[in-house]
Amino acid sequence: MDRANIVIVGGGVVGAAIALEASTVWDDVFLLEAMPKLGMGASSRNSGVIHSGIYYTPGSLKAQMCMAGNRLLYDFAAAHNIPHRHSGKLVVATSEAEIGDLESLAANGRKNGVEGLRIVDRVRIRELEPHVEAVAAIEVPSTGMIIAEDLLKTYARIATERGAHLLTNARVERIEPVAGGMKVTSAAGEIETRCLVNSAGLFSDEVAAMVGNTRYRIYPVRGEYGELVRAKSHLLNGLVYPVPRHDGLGLGIHLTRTLWGSVLIGPTARYIEDKNDYERGREPVENFAGYAHHLLPEVGLEDAVLSYSGIRAKLLPPGEHGQRDYIIEHDPQFPSMIHLVGIESPGLTSSLAIAKHVVPMIREALAS
Repeated sequence: MDRANIVIVGGGVVGAAIALEASTVWDDVFLLEAMPKLGMGASSRNSGVIHSGIYYTPGSLKAQMCMAGNRLLYDFAAAHNIPHRHSGKLVVATSEAEIGDLESLAANGRKNGVEGLRIVDRVRIRELEPHVEAVAAIEVPSTGMIIAEDLLKTYARIATERGAHLLTNARVERIEPVAGGMKVTSAAGEIETRCLVNSAGLFSDEVAAMVGNTRYRIYPVRGEYGELVRAKSHLLNGLVYPVPRHDGLGLGIHLTRTLWGSVLIGPTARYIEDKNDYERGREPVENFAGYAHHLLPEVGLEDAVLSYSGIRAKLLPPGEHGQRDYIIEHDPQFPSMIHLVGIESPGLTSSLAIAKHVVPMIREALAS
């Protein structure tokens, strides 16, 4: 049986970042991913935005990890030639009634230390986005874009070069406490580890339950994307977001010009029962044209096509409003196990910061 200091469950962008960071310290890091490739869940099914930190509760882990991760991600992408763009974005009010919400959001961003944001008028909006109809906006210069798949591949490549073992088709089937740590049984075999990191995303609550920890519950929320037809993609230059929703489900259906020139519309947000249900009951394509038309009046009902969908690991139950913070903590019964639960957006932006936050917790687990 293999033995290791560290086993990470989950090969999304956060798990891979932890493997990268841990491999700078330890040479026996193992990562177990259930799917045939790394990042086939939320990590490859998002809009690739590098978030600024304006939305999250001041002092929360989400705010802290996003703010630190924003800077780390730009530096990492530049150092490793990962395609990215420091584009900035607009959060727009389409009516006078939304200006109060816009001002509150800007105040929240300033509390979090987001630099350079300002409220701008219709003239400035038209300078940046000539086809967007809005009365005011927050201009957020620290937001950007990155190709998530290239980021994940770079994390994985460097971690592997440092000696980490990243295993796919390795779904975890059982976890048992043993003297000095945990025994993990997966489709790839058995391994004993002194520290086990649960970074299983949508399935992190199920992994925790394998050791009897039922305090967590993930509520899957599916987000669907549409896309503008190519003939209308010139209508958007960058990133345009509406005033965010009040229900805590998401940031509102926004428009994203990707690094390859297409324009995404989305994501939507709807609770679902099945964590693997990416396709059943998709929204009609006309809905996405309507969402885009709200921000880009020149878009017609025939100007959108369906794109991909993703599923978020929400801690917020149906019917409740507000924000739930990330959970990053030692298991109360088994301190050698570290749980990361509810790591939804801005998880991609936060990935390096989360990894740097987790490594001292690994040290603590190994010292106990």
